[in-house]
Amino acid sequence: MTNKKKRIPAKHQEKLRDLKREILTLFTKNPNKQYNYKQVASSLDKKNPRQRELVIQALQQLTSEKQLLEIKLGKYQINFKEDTLEGKIDFNSSGNAYLIVEGLEKDLFIPKGKTGKALQNDLVKVIVHQFKNKKSEAQVIEVVERYKNQFVGKLEYTKGKNFGFVIVNKNAIHTDIFVSKDQLNHAENGQIVLVELLSWDEKSESPSGKIIDVLGEPGENETEMHAILADYGLPYDFPEEIEEEAKKLDLSISEVEIAKRRDMRKITTFTIDPADAKDFDDALSIQKLDNGNWEIGIHIADVSHYVKPGSPLDQEAYSRATSVYLVDRVVPMLPEILSNNVCSLRPHEDKYTFSAVFELDENADIKHQWFGRTATHSDRRFSYEEAQQIIEGKEGDFQEELLVLNKLAKTLREKRLKAGAISFDKVEVKFNLDEDKNPTGVFFKVSKDSNHLIEEFMLLANKKVSEFVSLRKGKPTDRTFIYRIHDDPDPTKLLTFKQFVNTLGYDINITEKKQTYLSINQLLMEVKGKGEANMIETLAVRTMSKAKYSTDNVGHYGLAFDYYSHFTSPIRRYPDIIAHRLLQDFLDKKPSAKKEEIEGMAKHSSEMEKLAADAERDSIKYMQVKFMEQHVGECFEGVISGTTDFGIYVEIREFGAEGLIRLRDIRDDDYRYDEKTYSITGQRTGNQYRLGDTIFVKVIKANLERKQLDFELVQE
Repeated sequence: MTNKKKRIPAKHQEKLRDLKREILTLFTKNPNKQYNYKQVASSLDKKNPRQRELVIQALQQLTSEKQLLEIKLGKYQINFKEDTLEGKIDFNSSGNAYLIVEGLEKDLFIPKGKTGKALQNDLVKVIVHQFKNKKSEAQVIEVVERYKNQFVGKLEYTKGKNFGFVIVNKNAIHTDIFVSKDQLNHAENGQIVLVELLSWDEKSESPSGKIIDVLGEPGENETEMHAILADYGLPYDFPEEIEEEAKKLDLSISEVEIAKRRDMRKITTFTIDPADAKDFDDALSIQKLDNGNWEIGIHIADVSHYVKPGSPLDQEAYSRATSVYLVDRVVPMLPEILSNNVCSLRPHEDKYTFSAVFELDENADIKHQWFGRTATHSDRRFSYEEAQQIIEGKEGDFQEELLVLNKLAKTLREKRLKAGAISFDKVEVKFNLDEDKNPTGVFFKVSKDSNHLIEEFMLLANKKVSEFVSLRKGKPTDRTFIYRIHDDPDPTKLLTFKQFVNTLGYDINITEKKQTYLSINQLLMEVKGKGEANMIETLAVRTMSKAKYSTDNVGHYGLAFDYYSHFTSPIRRYPDIIAHRLLQDFLDKKPSAKKEEIEGMAKHSSEMEKLAADAERDSIKYMQVKFMEQHVGECFEGVISGTTDFGIYVEIREFGAEGLIRLRDIRDDDYRYDEKTYSITGQRTGNQYRLGDTIFVKVIKANLERKQLDFELVQE
């Protein structure tokens, strides 16, 4: 009898909880309306006395929880003053979503069906429902601002019908877009198109849109690359008026202008860049001084000489903020006449440059420094491979100069790592492409001495320019400058990382800042060449904060620099142009720039940089999937690169291609995911697969449209 009494209230509470959700949905959809209990019961089709009694109880509970307000006796309205939040919505593939709110420790869950008319990354307002003994849930009540209103997708249209649908990648948008016949813009069934949202009526399941561009047939390289750019709102050509303005610039090198600069044209100077580079925005000069020290010049294209603030050319460059590097092309920030011609430090041509010049002794200690506008002349263009051959073989053009620079660079690097800079050895995936830009092979680009040589001198210039503007007699000033900042890692993430590497027999010291990055470096050296190296390096990167641009300097954690700015790539990065202008204002003793204005530019540049990086990643994924099409059905050794509650991601080492094995497809056991150990474990056998484990996989599908590879586990 006692047991029976316990069960009845539980069922009653469950019914009450479900009813409260229904009532909140009703009020949320009609936020300005007031209802009494009869209207609520009628709207929810609760007709019998017992159901109506439950409605009254639910209304009373929601009022006591302050989710509803009793405006006057018996009249209720949604309470927006309590438990409402604004944030960015992030959908997953199931249709559920999370609300990301800055400063909120955990993202809020938004169940499928409660996301309203929101789309991926929209700024939304939600009401938070607090249910007893359950996690909080949110429900979208308003789309405050659309993240974007143009999407790339495939048109599905049958001739004879008066409408079609654009099917968009489900990770980006969880609904298809309705297109009426008069908005098709001559697009045909199956083509990849760019569609713009027009409206989304309250009663419609899908938004309506119009096709504004037909990108082409799926699977064609040109179509897919343009689709990637369009999907991120990135341009793939310049407006005609911008090209015309660039052509009208005075591109001549005049002795009058050179007279205003430090003339360094007779000093040995050369560039070192990738073999396929067309824009050379940095060069190094070197000469031995009478006192035995070395004068090293880091010379950067003086883009700000040509691109004047507020001009249409400047506005276009700012809008783009960065060049975009896809697998088979570069979408430049500046028109080609500037990026590949007049600003590019091509060999045997006089150029206007902005320079950081250092006197270094044999220990790479700075004895003197100078910053300002210069005129330079490159004597030789090296590829990284050519410079590396000379460094290793100790013979070739400018071999003495290259060997000196290499020795100084190694000393600078050694000092930087001792000071706590974290050293991640980046391995880039590159593709051999045929004349139709189809991938015929994969290779990996590894940094060698010639790469580190350039990197160290660029880092030196970036650091010292930042210090020069920001410090007076070693103390910070309030002068506005644009910094490249990299905040300290989140302590919680660091602790989680420490606990995880402890389980593998390693350790890091996170007691204070310097010890943390020194011990992370030591860890990365310890695991190099071991099976778990890839996993630990991946997790270390994930533990770090994201670098960005800001006028508020917090230093650069990863480089262990207190002051750091981007100064050395103005052809491809707008923040470097800003840094050049602010440095010149400082040299000319002009007043400091307005911080709010520069901060707005810094934020925009950070956002565009992320979009460009995402587009580049998508182009690599596309090429990897296209390359792996020829290997469907084959088996490969791979390393587990990611674990989730729905599957494991595996990277095929031979090609750097990543694919997914779904948990439901591993048939030998029922596997469960453990987020603390980044592993999945079989409930019956105890078999465990962890991040970093080596396994064998079979390629079972290469989906070009989704840029996705599907694998299955192969037992050894």
